Amino acid sequence: MTFEAEHVSEYAGQTSQKLVVVAGPTGVGKTMLGVELARRFEGEVINADSRYLYRGFNIGTAKPDVDERKGVPHHLIDILDPTHDFSLASYQELANAAIESVLHRGRLPLLVGGTPLYVNAVIEGWRIPKVPPQPEIRQRLEREAEVAGMGMLSARLAQIDPVAAEHSRDNLRRITRALEIFEVTGERMSELEGKGPRPYQTLELGLSLARSLLHARLDRRVDDQIRNGLVEEVTRLLEDGVPRGAPAMSSIGYRQLLPYLDGEQTLELTIAQLKHDTHRYVRHQETWLRRNQRLHMIDVSQPNWTERAVEQVQRFVKEGSPRGLPSFTNR
Repeated sequence: MTFEAEHVSEYAGQTSQKLVVVAGPTGVGKTMLGVELARRFEGEVINADSRYLYRGFNIGTAKPDVDERKGVPHHLIDILDPTHDFSLASYQELANAAIESVLHRGRLPLLVGGTPLYVNAVIEGWRIPKVPPQPEIRQRLEREAEVAGMGMLSARLAQIDPVAAEHSRDNLRRITRALEIFEVTGERMSELEGKGPRPYQTLELGLSLARSLLHARLDRRVDDQIRNGLVEEVTRLLEDGVPRGAPAMSSIGYRQLLPYLDGEQTLELTIAQLKHDTHRYVRHQETWLRRNQRLHMIDVSQPNWTERAVEQVQRFVKEGSPRGLPSFTNR
């Protein structure tokens, strides 16, 4: 994670505690816009896509290569071994450190990515329990759930932390995390987490595209990934010793190929499954986008949409508050 030497520009000194967010579903054009804005406003990109963190996972994640980055410094890309179990608290800490470093040098930080939890944790100042994952406790709880059912763990959590139980509902991972935190600290997760004051003044841009158009674009991307060596990439990762159960291997584009590599499924069915799962993930991202009222939505099918985004950032950098900025969307 290297930084370019700072130099004077039209926007130097105007970026104190200002952060531009570029969010949107996968494949909509976030990377391209982030790079363009960084070039125009002396900025640097802080990655907010969980899949870009892992080394060696390139084709299936559509990770931007050196050419696509066009000389713009990017932070929090290729920082983890594929077996590393990375927590939200760790991401928040590293992202805040990168943002502060960019701000300290008088440049504009751009938080770019489609992982909603990562974006929210940073811009909303979430308080996150700083309890490292406890594999032994987690595995024990997961075995209990397999034997006695998730309802048993949910009932136990309801006795310990009713608020966390209500928020967790049928989410086994969150239930086990709440029980894990209580077992380690003796404190309720609901009392340790929450939203703090917003640490930055933000302009939040959300990119959108009609679902049918986006699905067609993503289907073409999947076909391109297969032609460009996705199967070979997954094979190489497994041959290099990356376990099938590694956190990074659960990413879309990787877990779908395992049945094919095992001879249990044809490549045609594998590609169809990959496209289906990608569409489903996009729907999840779009749900978050619709709920976020702070986003200034930009329809990327509209003419000159990039310039419209530039206009919004220019006004934000010079004037500060993004309130009242127009929203360019047909949503």
